[in-house]
Amino acid sequence: MPQAFGRANRNATLICAVQTFWTLRTFRRLPSKGIRVALTGGHDSVVSGELTIRGVTRPVSLAVRYLGQWATPWWEEEGGKWVDKGPRLRAGFIATTEINRHDFGVSWNETLDRAGVIVGERVSIAIDVEAVLDRN
Repeated sequence: MPQAFGRANRNATLICAVQTFWTLRTFRRLPSKGIRVALTGGHDSVVSGELTIRGVTRPVSLAVRYLGQWATPWWEEEGGKWVDKGPRLRAGFIATTEINRHDFGVSWNETLDRAGVIVGERVSIAIDVEAVLDRN
Protein backbone atom coordinates (compact mmCIF):
# COMPACT_ATOMS: atom_id res chain seq x y z
CA MET A 1 0.00 0.00 0.00
CA PRO A 2 1.41 3.46 -0.89
CA GLN A 3 2.52 5.50 2.07
CA ALA A 4 0.77 8.74 1.08
CA PHE A 5 0.82 10.00 4.65
CA GLY A 6 3.99 8.27 5.75
CA ARG A 7 2.29 5.80 8.06
CA ALA A 8 0.63 2.52 7.12
CA ASN A 9 -1.95 2.69 9.92
CA ARG A 10 -3.04 6.17 8.83
CA ASN A 11 -3.48 4.94 5.26
CA ALA A 12 -5.54 1.98 6.46
CA THR A 13 -7.61 4.34 8.60
CA LEU A 14 -8.28 6.61 5.62
CA ILE A 15 -9.33 3.71 3.36
CA CYS A 16 -11.65 2.37 6.05
CA ALA A 17 -12.96 5.89 6.63
CA VAL A 18 -13.81 6.40 2.97
CA GLN A 19 -15.75 3.13 2.92
CA THR A 20 -17.52 4.00 6.17
CA PHE A 21 -17.88 7.67 5.27
CA TRP A 22 -19.96 7.05 2.16
CA THR A 23 -21.24 3.59 3.23
CA LEU A 24 -20.05 2.23 -0.11
CA ARG A 25 -21.06 -1.35 0.52
CA THR A 26 -24.70 -0.38 1.16
CA PHE A 27 -25.21 2.54 -1.23
CA ARG A 28 -23.39 1.83 -4.49
CA ARG A 29 -25.10 4.54 -6.57
CA LEU A 30 -25.65 8.26 -6.21
CA PRO A 31 -29.04 8.66 -7.89
CA SER A 32 -30.41 12.05 -8.87
CA LYS A 33 -33.81 13.22 -10.09
CA GLY A 34 -35.84 16.32 -10.83
CA ILE A 35 -33.21 17.69 -13.18
CA ARG A 36 -33.56 21.28 -14.45
CA VAL A 37 -31.10 23.11 -16.72
CA ALA A 38 -30.59 26.88 -16.85
CA LEU A 39 -28.21 28.32 -19.45
CA THR A 40 -25.96 30.97 -17.89
CA GLY A 41 -23.59 31.71 -20.76
CA GLY A 42 -22.34 30.53 -24.13
CA HIS A 43 -20.79 27.34 -22.70
CA ASP A 44 -22.07 27.42 -19.13
CA SER A 45 -25.21 26.25 -17.38
CA VAL A 46 -26.52 25.29 -13.97
CA VAL A 47 -28.08 21.86 -13.58
CA SER A 48 -30.31 21.54 -10.52
CA GLY A 49 -32.00 18.51 -9.04
CA GLU A 50 -32.04 16.18 -6.09
CA LEU A 51 -29.04 14.09 -5.06
CA THR A 52 -29.34 11.04 -2.82
CA ILE A 53 -26.33 9.93 -0.76
CA ARG A 54 -26.61 7.23 1.90
CA GLY A 55 -30.40 7.27 1.53
CA VAL A 56 -30.66 11.03 2.23
CA THR A 57 -32.00 13.27 -0.57
CA ARG A 58 -31.15 16.96 -0.81
CA PRO A 59 -31.38 19.61 -3.56
CA VAL A 60 -28.10 20.31 -5.33
CA SER A 61 -26.97 22.53 -8.21
CA LEU A 62 -23.99 21.82 -10.43
CA ALA A 63 -22.08 24.37 -12.48
CA VAL A 64 -21.64 22.76 -15.91
CA ARG A 65 -19.22 23.87 -18.61
CA TYR A 66 -19.34 22.63 -22.19
CA LEU A 67 -15.76 21.89 -23.31
CA GLY A 68 -16.39 21.42 -27.02
CA GLN A 69 -16.79 18.57 -29.47
CA TRP A 70 -14.40 16.60 -31.65
CA ALA A 71 -14.27 13.54 -33.92
CA THR A 72 -12.38 10.46 -32.71
CA PRO A 73 -11.75 7.00 -34.20
CA TRP A 74 -14.35 4.32 -33.44
CA TRP A 75 -13.77 0.59 -33.64
CA GLU A 76 -16.19 -2.22 -32.84
CA GLU A 77 -15.66 -5.95 -32.55
CA GLU A 78 -17.58 -8.05 -35.09
CA GLY A 79 -17.10 -11.79 -35.39
CA GLY A 80 -13.83 -11.70 -33.44
CA LYS A 81 -12.34 -8.93 -35.61
CA TRP A 82 -12.08 -5.23 -34.97
CA VAL A 83 -13.83 -3.15 -37.63
CA ASP A 84 -13.24 0.56 -38.24
CA LYS A 85 -16.65 2.24 -37.97
CA GLY A 86 -15.28 5.64 -38.84
CA PRO A 87 -15.01 8.65 -36.59
CA ARG A 88 -17.62 9.36 -33.91
CA LEU A 89 -18.51 12.79 -32.63
CA ARG A 90 -17.76 13.33 -28.93
CA ALA A 91 -18.63 16.23 -26.64
CA GLY A 92 -17.01 17.03 -23.32
CA PHE A 93 -18.44 18.58 -20.16
CA ILE A 94 -17.29 19.20 -16.61
CA ALA A 95 -19.69 19.67 -13.71
CA THR A 96 -18.74 20.84 -10.22
CA THR A 97 -20.50 21.44 -6.95
CA GLU A 98 -19.84 21.47 -3.25
CA ILE A 99 -21.96 19.84 -0.54
CA ASN A 100 -21.92 19.74 3.24
CA ARG A 101 -21.40 16.09 4.14
CA HIS A 102 -23.43 16.47 7.34
CA ASP A 103 -26.51 17.31 5.20
CA PHE A 104 -26.34 13.70 3.96
CA GLY A 105 -25.74 12.09 7.34
CA VAL A 106 -22.01 11.64 6.84
CA SER A 107 -20.47 12.48 10.19
CA TRP A 108 -17.40 10.25 10.65
CA ASN A 109 -14.17 12.06 11.41
CA GLU A 110 -10.93 11.57 13.29
CA THR A 111 -8.46 14.03 14.78
CA LEU A 112 -4.91 14.31 13.50
CA ASP A 113 -1.83 13.94 15.70
CA ARG A 114 -1.12 17.68 15.80
CA ALA A 115 -4.66 19.09 15.88
CA GLY A 116 -7.15 19.39 13.09
CA VAL A 117 -9.35 16.71 11.62
CA ILE A 118 -9.04 14.33 8.68
CA VAL A 119 -12.25 15.32 6.89
CA GLY A 120 -13.70 18.78 6.44
CA GLU A 121 -17.41 19.57 6.38
CA ARG A 122 -17.40 20.64 2.73
CA VAL A 123 -16.98 18.04 -0.02
CA SER A 124 -16.10 19.11 -3.57
CA ILE A 125 -17.61 17.03 -6.36
CA ALA A 126 -16.25 17.15 -9.91
CA ILE A 127 -17.77 15.13 -12.74
CA ASP A 128 -16.00 14.79 -16.10
CA VAL A 129 -18.37 13.69 -18.88
CA GLU A 130 -17.56 12.56 -22.40
CA ALA A 131 -20.64 11.87 -24.52
CA VAL A 132 -20.52 9.96 -27.82
CA LEU A 133 -23.15 10.67 -30.48
CA ASP A 134 -25.03 7.50 -31.41
CA ARG A 135 -25.64 7.47 -35.15
CA ASN A 136 -28.56 5.05 -34.90
